[in-house]
Amino acid sequence: MARRVELATLRLPHFGRPTHQPNIPPATYQARVDAALARAAQNQLDALIVYGDREHFANLAYLTGYDPRFEEALLILLPGRLPQLLVGNEGLNYSQIAPIPLLPRLYQTFSLPGQPRGDSPRLGDLLRECGLCAGQRLGVVGWKSFDEREADDPPHTLDIPAFIAAALADASGHLGLLVNSTDLFIHPAHGMRTINDVDQLAAFEFAATFSSQAVRDLIFGIKAGLREIDAVQLMGLRGFPQSCHLMFSSGARAGLGLTSPSLRRLRLGDPVFLAYGIWGALNARAGWLASDHNDLPAGVRDYVERLVAPYFRAIVEWYEALAIGVTGGELYSIIQAHLGDPFFGIGLNPGHLIHLDEWLHSPIFAGSDMRLRSGMALQVDVIPATHGPYHSSNIEDGIALADRELRMAFWRNYPAAWNRIQQRRNFMRQQLGIRLRPEVLPFSNLPAYLPPFWLNPRLAMTASS
Repeated sequence: MARRVELATLRLPHFGRPTHQPNIPPATYQARVDAALARAAQNQLDALIVYGDREHFANLAYLTGYDPRFEEALLILLPGRLPQLLVGNEGLNYSQIAPIPLLPRLYQTFSLPGQPRGDSPRLGDLLRECGLCAGQRLGVVGWKSFDEREADDPPHTLDIPAFIAAALADASGHLGLLVNSTDLFIHPAHGMRTINDVDQLAAFEFAATFSSQAVRDLIFGIKAGLREIDAVQLMGLRGFPQSCHLMFSSGARAGLGLTSPSLRRLRLGDPVFLAYGIWGALNARAGWLASDHNDLPAGVRDYVERLVAPYFRAIVEWYEALAIGVTGGELYSIIQAHLGDPFFGIGLNPGHLIHLDEWLHSPIFAGSDMRLRSGMALQVDVIPATHGPYHSSNIEDGIALADRELRMAFWRNYPAAWNRIQQRRNFMRQQLGIRLRPEVLPFSNLPAYLPPFWLNPRLAMTASS
């Protein structure tokens, strides 16, 4: 039976912010490197070559704790050798951030254009110094894998810069010896980064608490007449590394979704959209700068009935179906059943895996038989894009799945974070009417909280039987 949903005046609790920042132990990074080499050997690979740049940093950071800040970088993993990290001028000193022993090597071409050159060998020579040689089968890790819909030869289709691929091919003796091995890390069914231990999940909860609280503070403080850039100041941004640029827009630009704040002044009756992501978390909401439906344009005053109510009903069912062992196809079907009408414009996966990067991969698609597992960190990310006057509605929050053993470890090791999680679960059950399975851990300080009218943010959607 379809759940009844409606607007109600709610008290959103103050779940608090962390006062302790979780860290990944050095032994965990070393274990990740060892596991990556073991998987490489199982796939008949002689070495792993992991590429990173400022945006595509996550596989490299997962293994070493090092993220390229301006430049490119290349990690070379060979059995029996210390990990070797090729970096540019500014990365050489910064490489000391890595918590595990590794050998940094200067390759100045990875530096910014115009910076000093000439103090490092050419890439081919440097790769041979690192231990690469003819006949080796090299697993190349970028950030994307391919299938038969996209390429004639997916295993040998690479997404790294051509000059690096050419140098690797020269070192190994043949381009055909380079194998796209990104799926070792990101494949939604078996990738290494799809399952997280308690320390990594605690780090994601830390991130999600701050990112969601920033979104919450803007929504609860916004006023007509503010410029977009002034509204963003309400978020109290703390300088954590971002997984994507800050998105906030109003008026005609709000429907574009990805735009950044501008000097435009907010007007009563504006559509608004906000998204903010830091490593391990992203939160987003969409609505109207209004107190109630009377402030909306005349043609969309049934906004809640037409768009928000069916959307929230779908989200409630999605949350309540979420469990260890459920397939991605089941979650996809729930959203299609409620929001399959073209009016809603659901075009992307209704949920995905998240990690240091905002979108790791997704097991949630039509017909998916991939089962969700303990240790997965996911985004509730169902975006109706009407591309019309009704604008959008949006809940995007981070959650994790944890079996009893993992939940006990969370409770023992991170009691303050565990208390926040339990408060959020209680709020979702008691105030929003969403009944979560025991293994579902909400990380957001806006847990499934959906206020359509941002000038009256205590008015939010609830569900009942």
